Amino acid sequence: MKSISPRRDFFKKLAILPFMTQGIDKTLLSPRTQNTDSHRLKISLNAFSFNDPLLNGSMDLDVLLDFCGALGFDAVDITAYYFPGYPEVPADEYLYHIKRKAFSLGMEISGTGVRNDFTEPDEGKRKESVALVKRWIEAAEKIGAPVIRIFAGNQNPEGYSRDQILQWMIQDIRACVDYGKNHGVVVAIQNHNDFILTADHALEIIQKIDSEWFGLMLDIGSYRKGDPYEEIARTANHAVNWQIKEKVFLKGAEVPTDLDKLIAIIKASDYKGYLPIETLGAGDPKEKVTALYHKLVKALG
Repeated sequence: MKSISPRRDFFKKLAILPFMTQGIDKTLLSPRTQNTDSHRLKISLNAFSFNDPLLNGSMDLDVLLDFCGALGFDAVDITAYYFPGYPEVPADEYLYHIKRKAFSLGMEISGTGVRNDFTEPDEGKRKESVALVKRWIEAAEKIGAPVIRIFAGNQNPEGYSRDQILQWMIQDIRACVDYGKNHGVVVAIQNHNDFILTADHALEIIQKIDSEWFGLMLDIGSYRKGDPYEEIARTANHAVNWQIKEKVFLKGAEVPTDLDKLIAIIKASDYKGYLPIETLGAGDPKEKVTALYHKLVKALG
């Protein structure tokens, strides 16, 4: 008897899928399964929220992970300079310990990031930045972080036009993106109120790089000209990671973030994945993170 081809067998199974779900009590399904419009958005923590205790040694990454796991985070974004020995990469033993710790708490590591400056006119120093990014791309691969965050830079060197800076910046970013592609890590440039001030600035770089292994780390608090929600909406489809903050700048004035409005923009975009929160300023970071976490949970519905 002639056997059914794998392709034909696949379409036979596809045809009966609707009947397989008949009779299932839909209340037993998770809210995300019931909601066909769900973008599978999950909540992560950007470790910068605990910048002071992580840098002064009153908290380490194990304690941070325990806190996130207890609160209910889906993931944590661990900025590279909170790993011991930065800018050097720790031994594999420590990297794998952090990866295993997150796994044991039911969390993933949604990203990491480095300090770099591609506005630096000294080519030798920029090469050091590229080498730094490449080292931490390898580390990101080892800890299972799908995204690494980089900066454009904040210098305005005398004697150079913006176009000249952009020309060498694109070359340096491409070197990082090619390396990221070879290690399965997406490179994300953050709009950080530096060389990138507006949506147009971000889009210019994204369009010039033009790679599925490159995107925007969309920092909602760093569009500080005009209406931030318009800028966010213009770039949301290019986001591969986020920083959700307590406040945004509306026409230059700092105001509380309208999370309902923000989530509506995100759900209207192509983005699926993690929404890392980042709290700033005075106050107990545990209290601030807990408050923003619950507000985001409510806004996500």
